[in-house]
Amino acid sequence: MKKNIEVPTTRYHRLLTILSRIILIGTFVYLIIRWGQFPDRIPAHFNGAGEIDRWGGKYELLFCPVASVLLYLFIGALEQHPEVWNTGVTITSENKYRIYALLKNMIVTLRFVIVLTFSFITINSSFARPLPVWFTAVSLLMVFGPMAYFMIQIIRRR
Repeated sequence: MKKNIEVPTTRYHRLLTILSRIILIGTFVYLIIRWGQFPDRIPAHFNGAGEIDRWGGKYELLFCPVASVLLYLFIGALEQHPEVWNTGVTITSENKYRIYALLKNMIVTLRFVIVLTFSFITINSSFARPLPVWFTAVSLLMVFGPMAYFMIQIIRRR
């Protein structure tokens, strides 16, 4: 196994971590405050076009926030162990800090995107509405856009 590597935390990391936590906490606060106002049946699943294809009880509103917290914690733990990250490029003593810093940026960005996306789904479902027609395209772009950007940066800076 690779030796432990310390990747410094930047303002960018702190900002996205704080925003992710605010969104997570805000989603739970929203659910607690509005719980009695939610309809008994809410959208529980959507097809690729954002149309509701399954309805469920309002307790299913808890699925995305709980999954979001679990993913946040898992990705946070992964963020602390760069030695297990798959870089896609050969790591040398000259490039390791540069590459790991870019990978940490990508991981923190994706964690934020996951939290934001799951919170949007939760709040949208609480209004018993289908997802907006743009949701699938935008959410895929929000995931794969940063991945592509950071991978290009990693390849360029190796």
